[in-house]
Amino acid sequence: MNRFIEILEKFGLTLQIVKTAFAAALSWFIAASLLHSEYPYFAAVAAIITVQVTVADSVDKATQRIVGIIGGVLLSLLLGHWFSIGAVSVFFIILIGMAIAKALRMNQQIISQVAISSLLVFAFSQSKEGYAYERIFETILGSIIAVLINALVVPQNAVPDVKQSILSFTKLAAGTLTSLTALLDTEGTKVKTGRSEVDALIEEAEKCRKTLELAEQSLKYNLLLTHKRNRLAELTECVVELESITIQIRGIRRSLADMQLSQRSQLQEPYAQQLKLTMEATANYISAYGQAAIDASPENLENLSKAIEQAQVAQKRSLLSLHNLNSLTLLRDMGSIMTDLGRIVAETETLYPLSPEVKVS
Repeated sequence: MNRFIEILEKFGLTLQIVKTAFAAALSWFIAASLLHSEYPYFAAVAAIITVQVTVADSVDKATQRIVGIIGGVLLSLLLGHWFSIGAVSVFFIILIGMAIAKALRMNQQIISQVAISSLLVFAFSQSKEGYAYERIFETILGSIIAVLINALVVPQNAVPDVKQSILSFTKLAAGTLTSLTALLDTEGTKVKTGRSEVDALIEEAEKCRKTLELAEQSLKYNLLLTHKRNRLAELTECVVELESITIQIRGIRRSLADMQLSQRSQLQEPYAQQLKLTMEATANYISAYGQAAIDASPENLENLSKAIEQAQVAQKRSLLSLHNLNSLTLLRDMGSIMTDLGRIVAETETLYPLSPEVKVS
């Protein structure tokens, strides 16, 4: 099924386009053939507008359109008794309709729909009996059909996208932390800050959050994918912890930049090399954490346990080396870095507890 969808998308026939066309055709058929409506195109138009990427978006769009149309129809029926069609009456009916909707703090979609509906009903209801009520009925019919089709016909499941986003983020986070070891190099005249790498990581974290929000929307009102919600809740916790990792890496970059600028000559090579090993071990842990987050298989948990052990051992060695530092400023910066590295492991390892046979002693 997925392969067939990919082939259609190459020709511009995305799933949303196909469902939109199907919803419009079905709405027209029901309205015209089964209900013998005089204005079946209203149902088709409502279906076209209502089909969105997610079921939740479709429900919101349908609600906005129905509320706007009902408001516009009621306004037109009320004012139609005192006004005849003309430029002046059109001005006032749109002005009043949009002003009332705005005063009631409705969103822009509803405000626009009120204006359109009030204009069309005002223009045609005087010559076509039943136009106003048909417009409301057909809109509700088309909106309901569109929501049902969006929910029942290959409903969108964005959970795999969240997994891929988490994997991409953890790879970038590991690479960023590893790249920051360059700030410990004492050779070369060009001063590195690591700011661009961390900025790219922050952007990736934002993309990961947006992907998660889209997945949450895709499961809302979607009865066929309720079994995915528990898994999405687990992934949500993972994304929260990844955002925390971003904060820790930002703190590490600042501390390394401070050391590079003010205490560079005092950081002797043995300390720098041990800190590099610690940062690389922690970066390996982040990668292993990402793999376990999207697939908690025994193999990935085994790799995660080894990565935890290696990161913790490296961090302990770096902490022990702090006793030999005499500079309070350098000790403060090194302590800050070690605190952030420790938090990366401590705050994430509890989300995917290891089984007794692979748990680090």
